Amino acid sequence: MEASVHEAKTHLSRLLENVLLGEEVIITRSGRPVARLVPFEPRKAKRKVGSAAGLFRVPDDFNDPLPADVEETFWK
Repeated sequence: MEASVHEAKTHLSRLLENVLLGEEVIITRSGRPVARLVPFEPRKAKRKVGSAAGLFRVPDDFNDPLPADVEETFWK
């Protein structure tokens, strides 16, 4: 749906109802698109650093070489 700036100012409530029903509204000035009215989508919460602290432990031998038979499978 398209609406001029004047129509958008005059009928904003109606346009918002259309947006809530899933319709996208393009606002035009002198027949040219200048804005798009779309439903608001909240941003996903950012992950908090350290939020998994204590949930797992990195073993002391994590960086040790793999057993020869396991490492060999990577070279086949």
